[in-house]
Amino acid sequence: MKKTIVAALCAFAASTAVSTLPAQAADKVTLMLNWYVYGEHAPFYYGKDKGLYEAEGIDLEIQEGRGSAVTTQLVAAKGVTFGYVDVPTMIKAAMKGAPVTSPGVLLQTSPMSVMGFTDKNIRKPEDIKNRIVAMTPGDSMSQIWPLFLKKTGLKERDFEVVSGDGQTKLNAVINGQADLLLGYVMDQSMKIKDATGKSVTPIRFADYGVNMVSSGIIANTDMLKSNPDLVRRFMAATTKAVEEAEKAPKDAVAAILKANPKGGKPDTLQEGFELTIPLYRTKETETLRPFQVTDANMKETVDLLVEYGGLDASAKENPQRFYTREFLPADPAAKAVNAAAK
Repeated sequence: MKKTIVAALCAFAASTAVSTLPAQAADKVTLMLNWYVYGEHAPFYYGKDKGLYEAEGIDLEIQEGRGSAVTTQLVAAKGVTFGYVDVPTMIKAAMKGAPVTSPGVLLQTSPMSVMGFTDKNIRKPEDIKNRIVAMTPGDSMSQIWPLFLKKTGLKERDFEVVSGDGQTKLNAVINGQADLLLGYVMDQSMKIKDATGKSVTPIRFADYGVNMVSSGIIANTDMLKSNPDLVRRFMAATTKAVEEAEKAPKDAVAAILKANPKGGKPDTLQEGFELTIPLYRTKETETLRPFQVTDANMKETVDLLVEYGGLDASAKENPQRFYTREFLPADPAAKAVNAAAK
């Protein structure tokens, strides 16, 4: 009996000692988005709400951004841990010396398009003739626009152009001063629909042979070297978040509104997210987990940026400086797909 009591007391003392040990603190991580929240951002909020980041030992804070260039600057200056930005914008910054790269390219099919109200019946390139197109001079879409014209046989004389900043071109279509604008299928189209209640039909550049990667995660190159474990855990959680959000778009959007009740209208947020999902993969990567961009896709992106986007030609010497798949969770099929895509 005495031995039993002693053993019980020892066990109690041991369990008490263990319970008083401090739990390992989660790594505080800030993810800054490319812009104010919209449907494309749903996986990050869903992953946080479902505890996927917490399970990887990450205390995630999501901050809205004010443009990919600003977010990229903050990542370069180590003001935030990770960014979610337009990867071509990051590439241009890296070529100017910014210490940034992408450990995960999410949107591998371009969201660039020319779009107008569905009731205008503009559904294919030839329907653009004799129309008015609103665009922002110097932005990424206006730089790639000449290639779209070349691929589709259109000439600049076939349509009129009105110019302005992002909000001005939205207003031009909303107010009937333009028939079309250059925009992203899951972004500007939803803003127009929110403002008017009317459906928008995009003509996607990628459907006519003009494709380049778009949004992805970026990090400071120093952090990839100094804290690779954190990068791997963040990318593991984010990969799971994307996969789970794809299966439950309504719940993913609900996570946005739970964190940010003024983040938008549920219906258009969900529609915008559902328009984003097909952009995660190309034909080559359709069987792979998210973020498994091919070398060929990135090379094509860099080539287009050099030819049409003003990127220095030396970028073509080593496109792999702008991205890495090293920190992604395992995907046995990825190696074979990337080899075949070269």
